[in-house]
Amino acid sequence: MFVTKLIILGAVGAIIGYVTNTIAVKMIFRPLNPIKIPLTNFEVQGLIPKRRKDIARTIGEVVDKELISMETIFSKFFENNGKDDLISKVKNKLKQAVSSNLPPVIPSVIRNMISEYANDIIDREAEGLIMEAVADLMNDAAIHVKIAEIVEEKINGFELEKLEEITIQIAKKELQHIEILGGVIGFFIGIVQGVIILNI
Repeated sequence: MFVTKLIILGAVGAIIGYVTNTIAVKMIFRPLNPIKIPLTNFEVQGLIPKRRKDIARTIGEVVDKELISMETIFSKFFENNGKDDLISKVKNKLKQAVSSNLPPVIPSVIRNMISEYANDIIDREAEGLIMEAVADLMNDAAIHVKIAEIVEEKINGFELEKLEEITIQIAKKELQHIEILGGVIGFFIGIVQGVIILNI
C-alpha cells in the first residue's frame, strides 16, 4: 500500500512537472500578442515576441562581431581560387577591350604591336591594381555594409509564426528533452514528498 501511494504521488509529480515544462516551453513564443489579465495591469506575452527587437539586435551584433564580417567574406572568396579567377577574368576583359577598341584604320602590324604592348602592361600591372581596388572595396564594404543591421532587420521582418517555426525546427529535440526532464524531476519530487508525507 505504501509503495502504491508512492508510485501514485510520483506519477502525479511527473504529470505536473511535464505539463509545467510543456507550458513553459510554449510560453517562449505564446501568446504571440500581449494579453491583458483582467482586473490587473499585467500583460502576458511570449518571451521571444516580447523581446524580439532586443534579441534581433543581439543576434545581429554576435553574427557581425563573432561569426562573420565583410573581411571574412572576402577572405573566404580569395581562399577558394577566387583571387586568381578574378585577376584572370579582369585581365582578359582588359585585353579584349584594348583589342576591340583600336580603330580599324590602324594597320594590322601596328595594331598587333599596340595590343602586345598593352597586354604586357596589363600582365605586369593589373594584379596590383586589382588587389588595390579590392582592398578599397573591402574597406568601403566594411564601412557601409552593416551585417549586424541586416541580420537584425531580417529577424524583425519575420512573421512571429515563422520565427517560432524556425526556432522549433532548430531546437526541437532540446525542447522535448526539457519537457521530459520536467516529468522525470517531477516524478522524483513526488516520491520524496510521498516519503515525507507518509512518514509523518
